[in-house]
Amino acid sequence: MSEINNGTINKIAIVKLSALGDIIHAIVALQFIKKVLPNVQIDWIVEKAFYSILEHNPHINAIHTVNLKSLKKNKFGIMEEVRKLRKLSLNNYDLIIDAQGLIKSSIVSKLLGTNVVGFDSSSIREKFASFFYKNTISIPYTANTIDRNVKVMTSIFGLGVSKDDVLNKDSFLFYKNEDKIIYDFIDKKRKNIAFVIGASKSNKIYSKEKLVNIIKSLNENTLIVWGNEEEHQVALFIASKTEAKVLPKMDLNTLKALIANVDLVIGNDTGPTHMAWALNVPSITLFGNTPGYRNTYETNINVVLESNTKVNPLKLDKQDFSISEIKEEKIISLAKSLLHG
Repeated sequence: MSEINNGTINKIAIVKLSALGDIIHAIVALQFIKKVLPNVQIDWIVEKAFYSILEHNPHINAIHTVNLKSLKKNKFGIMEEVRKLRKLSLNNYDLIIDAQGLIKSSIVSKLLGTNVVGFDSSSIREKFASFFYKNTISIPYTANTIDRNVKVMTSIFGLGVSKDDVLNKDSFLFYKNEDKIIYDFIDKKRKNIAFVIGASKSNKIYSKEKLVNIIKSLNENTLIVWGNEEEHQVALFIASKTEAKVLPKMDLNTLKALIANVDLVIGNDTGPTHMAWALNVPSITLFGNTPGYRNTYETNINVVLESNTKVNPLKLDKQDFSISEIKEEKIISLAKSLLHG
């Protein structure tokens, strides 16, 4: 890969379409880009459902949404999406960064302009995507996802962002005009713990019965975050057995505010749990069939608990429900340590 002349870069488009956790792991790179290009215009192209996670970020000039997920049900909508992207190409971006590495994201990137940087074919699963890139970077697909995002988004500028740089990051999620109802759930006398009980796959979800035991043992102000009706029913079950409070359904903007105002987040390997890391809020992330070393950064306050399963990130086992083997006692002990030192 050849580095570019930073003096010629005035407008950048970043393509990272989904999902929530993946987008969070990419946003961290913006603060490093801005250190060398403080005046550059940065636009972000994202799936409509994830608009709010990027909202209010001072490093982003404009957020442009696509609705590619809807094409599964409405294939005729593809021309509308193409027209939308061709219109965006009139912004004359000096550089487009595909931080996703999928065929669909590479096509989106190419429709925005010709100077596209992305992963090389050995660094992604959908190898054909690299055909659309003018410049490519190499980093193993099995490497930490945060490291992968930072490298593909910063190395073109000649930046050598180290692990220590990422560990010492500034908080990088922002919110305004959140639903103030969340503050009615915050206790000023006790520690506030948010439990993220859902995930995208059932085998990434920790046992609700074990969560009941943990909540009873911690005896703090417990708030349960949920995202769909199935999770809502689990939240109601937990609340019926404990003094936990079931939060109302929130948009991502309000969820950012909630996470920023609790003392600890405990949850599965999923986007809302990763928000804690982004906001420099203490967290415990539970891993079973997904690899902890790859999907997060551990810090003094952001820690990981894993099952004993040996995970192959190239072939996740759909039948691996080992997350529920994680002992409640480990979570309780770790939580108390993070809450009380």
